[in-house]
This record gives sequence, C-alpha cells and structure tokens, in this order.
Amino acid sequence: MEFAPATHADGNGAPEAGWRRSRLAPSLAEAYRTVPVSGVGTFRKMLAFAGPGYLVAVGYMDPGNWATDLAGGSRFGYTLLSVILLSNLMAVLLQGLASKLGIVTGRDLAQACRDHYSAPVNFALWLLCEIAIAACDLAEVIGTAIALNLLFDIPLTWGIVITAADVLLVLTLQNKGFRRLEALVIALVATVGACFLFELFVSRPDVVAVARGFVPDPDIVRDPAKLYIAIGILGATVMPHNLYLHSSIVQTRRYEQSAAGKKEAVRFAFIDSTVALSLALFINAAILIVAAATFYRSGNTQVAEIQDAYQLLSPLLGVGAASTVFALALLASGQNSTLTGTLAGQIVMEGFLDIRLRPWMRRLITRAIAIVPAVIVSVLYGESGTAQLLVFSQVVLSLQLSFAVFPLVQFTSDRLKMGEFVNPGWLKALAYLVATVIGGLNAWLLVQTAREFLN
Repeated sequence: MEFAPATHADGNGAPEAGWRRSRLAPSLAEAYRTVPVSGVGTFRKMLAFAGPGYLVAVGYMDPGNWATDLAGGSRFGYTLLSVILLSNLMAVLLQGLASKLGIVTGRDLAQACRDHYSAPVNFALWLLCEIAIAACDLAEVIGTAIALNLLFDIPLTWGIVITAADVLLVLTLQNKGFRRLEALVIALVATVGACFLFELFVSRPDVVAVARGFVPDPDIVRDPAKLYIAIGILGATVMPHNLYLHSSIVQTRRYEQSAAGKKEAVRFAFIDSTVALSLALFINAAILIVAAATFYRSGNTQVAEIQDAYQLLSPLLGVGAASTVFALALLASGQNSTLTGTLAGQIVMEGFLDIRLRPWMRRLITRAIAIVPAVIVSVLYGESGTAQLLVFSQVVLSLQLSFAVFPLVQFTSDRLKMGEFVNPGWLKALAYLVATVIGGLNAWLLVQTAREFLN
C-alpha cells in the first residue's frame, strides 16, 4: 500500500483559490497527462481528445440496463423510447459537468469532495461509492456469466468464477498505455453497436411507431406500470461511478494549463462524451426496439429476463443467428463494463482516502465482493435468482446516485472553485433540476422495489 504525496499546484505551497488545500497527486498517476493533444486542425484535435467518453459510455449500456430496456419494449412497445432519450440527455449534461470539473480544477470529483467536506462526510461518501461500484460489478459479473452460459453452455456458477480472470486483461492493458485500453473499449462498444444493428435489421420494426415513441406520452405518468419501468430505465442509466471516472480520465490528455487550453479541452471533451453517449443512446434504444418489434408484436409481453429474450429471438424472427448475436453483444457489454469499473474503483479510493493499492489487489477485492453473493445466489436459486440480483444491483446504484450528482453540481456552480468556467445561471438551474428529478425518481423506485419484495 502506498500513500500519494501532496503536491502544490501553484509552486509555493499555498492552497488554490476556492479550495482548502493544494492539489493532491493525481489519481491514475501512471496515465496522467500521457496522451498528447498537439496537432493542427479541429478534426485532429477531436481524435486526440476522443476516448474518455467511450469509457464512460459503457456504463450506460451495461447488463443492468438490458433488463429494464427488455421489459419496457416487451410490455409497452415503443412507448418508453422517450424515457431513454430523456435519460441520455441528462447523462450528457452531467458527464459534461464532470469533465469540466476535472479539466478546470485538476481534481477528480472524489478529490474535490475530500477537499470540500469534513472527514466523516467524506468517509460516508467513499463508503457509499464503494458499495455502488460493487453493485455495478455485480451486474457485470452476472451479465458476463449469462452470456457465457448462452454462448458456450457454461454453468452460471462457473461463468461467474471465470469472470475473475479479466483482472489479467485489465493489468496488461494498463501496462501498455491508456490509449490501448481506450482502443479496446471502443472496439467492444462498436461490437455491441454492430450486433444490434443486425438485430434491428432482422426484427423489421415499425419506423413510424419508433419515431412516435421518441415523443413523450402523458400516459407514461398516468399508468403506474409504465411509470415503474420508466423510472427503472432512468435509474439504471446514469451511473454514479461514471461521474468520478470521467472527471479523472479527462486528465490523461496533455492540454495546456492556460485558460485558453482548458477552454479548448472542455469543448473537445464535451464533444467526445456527447458522441459516445449518442452511441449508448442508439444501443439502449435498439434493445427496446428489438424487444418491442419481436416480443410485444407477437404477444410475448412478459419477457424481462435476458435468458428468455435469447431463447425467443431466433424462433420469433426466423433467423438462426439472432440469438447468438444477442448473446455476443451481452458478452461484449459485460466485459467492457468490467474494464471501466476497475479504473473507477482506483479513482474513488485514491481521491477520497489518498490511499493507493496495487491495481491487481484493488481489482481482486472489488471482484470478490461481487462474485461471492453471485455464486451463492446462482447455486441456491439458479437463473431466476441471478435475474433478481441483477435488478437489486440497479436499486443499490440508484440509491447512491444523488450523493455524486449534488456535489458535482455544487462544485461546478461555485465561482471561487471554477473561476470563469463556473456554470452560468441557466445551466446551474437546469443542473439542479436534473439532480432533483433523478434523486426523487430514484427514491420512488426504491420504495416501489421494496414493496415488490415485501409482497
């Protein structure tokens, strides 16, 4: 175990304006400012800054999102597409604020919290975030294990154990440079996108109905069943650890530390995350559209589990490869999310506690926390139990979200901390509105889920 030394951003040991202490050593120090962004022309600059947004976007298409999208499409057709669109717009706003915080202040969100809040509050925030990361890892473990079971007939329990081996992949990629890690993530995202492009083609959805689905329907609010799934989609979309992750990995770029350099970096980082999240929007919408065109249209309105969708896709569509491509996309999605979960865990521990563990140790601890309950549930309750555990992991994530969103909005709206980059009045109001809506909806989802379990 190593302790990160404090460094002084202004060179004389004095705290920076708006902060109580000088800047700490950066999280992910091995990757900090290692990617050059020099070059002539807007397109080349965009390519240089492209990458972090895709690492963030994978959290918006992880196996935890699949269950809500499948349930929404199979039960209500294309109606809830507007909810996916709204969720994505909220994500674009929040991830933009996270990248701006990291670029302007040189602090990730965890470090900013450590500087601003008291020690007890910081410890509570760290603990909540660690629980959220473990819950997210749990969803990825289950999703990957289900994919291995569907593709290779590997029992769920053994599939869960096999997922522990991905720690070797993460360590290898980290040692070869951050750009290679980004390249793998982008390749896996492209794989998921290509798979669902194929699924859309063979499912032949009603284009007019799809377009109508992106227009908000007041019936979503009036119908308790639709509202429940809609809130589930919202709750599963914005991941708390993604805000910590994004505020750190944007600092892998070697942009100029002047006001002009930071302004350029903020702009290109926003473009990067918006393009990447647009791809996440396509994938989430595609899952719901395929479910609507395949299951809702054929009367199979109760399909909510991934295994059920896999078994029904090929027979209903009449295309033998449909189920295999679906499982391949799930495998790529689950594996992708495990890569970014490792980085998020490292960032959170270093930022809140100023403690550094060796990457392999940090990864094994996180993965063990996820594997143990997943193995127990798969042995005792089988497929239905792991499906319920997948839903439970999303509830845990939704519980923690507000504890990341409100500090982010608070810091980026503070002129002493952000200077000329502070959120303007309209953006501040919009950000707090989004934070309040997300917090309220997730609280409602938690209450409803608790009622479901009690009944």
